[in-house]
Amino acid sequence: MATVISGLKGIKTVRDFELEGKVVFLRLDLNVPMENGKITDQNRIVASLPTIKYCMEKGAKLVLASHLGRPKTKDDKEFSLEPVAKALQEHLDAEVILIEEPDSDAPVHLLPSLKKNQLLLLENVRFEEGETQDSNEFAQKIANYADIYINDAFGASHRAHATIHALPMIMKEKGIGLLIEKEINMLDSLLQNPKRPYIAVMGGSKVSDKIAVIERLMDVVDGFIIGGAMAYTFLKAQGHPVGKSLVEKDKVKYAKEMIERIQARDKTILFPVDHVATKSIKDTENAHTTKDVVIAEDEMAVDIGPQTIRNFSAALKAAGTIFWNGPMGVFETPAFSKGTFSIAKAIAESEAIKIVGGGDSAAAAEASGFAGQMTHISTGGGASLEYLQGDKLPGLEVLRVRIR
Repeated sequence: MATVISGLKGIKTVRDFELEGKVVFLRLDLNVPMENGKITDQNRIVASLPTIKYCMEKGAKLVLASHLGRPKTKDDKEFSLEPVAKALQEHLDAEVILIEEPDSDAPVHLLPSLKKNQLLLLENVRFEEGETQDSNEFAQKIANYADIYINDAFGASHRAHATIHALPMIMKEKGIGLLIEKEINMLDSLLQNPKRPYIAVMGGSKVSDKIAVIERLMDVVDGFIIGGAMAYTFLKAQGHPVGKSLVEKDKVKYAKEMIERIQARDKTILFPVDHVATKSIKDTENAHTTKDVVIAEDEMAVDIGPQTIRNFSAALKAAGTIFWNGPMGVFETPAFSKGTFSIAKAIAESEAIKIVGGGDSAAAAEASGFAGQMTHISTGGGASLEYLQGDKLPGLEVLRVRIR
């Protein structure tokens, strides 16, 4: 089995510091989805609250920071953190003062008189060019007023950006928050002594996005369940007609070899045996269930069928650990959501340790109504997958004290 590259070895947590009266720079992931200036999902804000509250209770003076989206200039006001500041105020019952220029000296002037129920929030750090350039100059501006650096932005920790990488490079006192600690412990539980049988449920659109994770998990899991659009590349590799379904032609040979390698390790691998098919994604009227695995030439699969749901659900019922990454179909369209939501239900009702790997899977778990029954839903998105596939995350490695 592959050894864990990262883990928490050599990394301090926020609990390791004396915070009373200290200025704590807290890098969070408050990159929430927005529509017309309103937050549509507050999960990342809620996930950040335990660390913020811990620091406030311990008497720290807090400067919060986050990115939001990918603004091109400071004038992209649709990416302002103002709605986030308001949401934080409501959750914390405290005054959140938004600093409009992330690299200004405003914190220096405001921090000495900051009251216990007040905290500072820097405007979107990506309004500063220096953020994505991992600028030492931008980092130094912050280091000049901060005593302790805490990273609790797991979803951004795979980026070498200034508030993730350059800043902790120059700060002596540094560590992680409670959310990252939980994230890493949960992901490590998937790699080190998981409760068995351990089933990985993989979905989503592309095999290529999941290759490294499947490779890493191949020697760890007891079985794979493959659904979503990525399943059709595997079905094509087995010689099944897949019609107009999404297939990564350059990955068909690899998929065939991967099936053989998984089976050679005496692991199970389940694929769809029937589908919900239609002539186009927009054609919900004529969607129907195929009688078997075959998809007609002029049709595409948009969801797994009822027999597949039964097969997958039966396998999940017996699981000890489940890692779910990727929906089973085009779940955003109600007519094509049954497969994804049925699998969410089967996972939720299982007595297994249930970890959902961020992104579309987290959105699917929320939309299904079963999110509350999952053991853990990662806020990490791409960072979770990079961690699981064994990549070193810049935002974690910079915090690690080298033990000689």
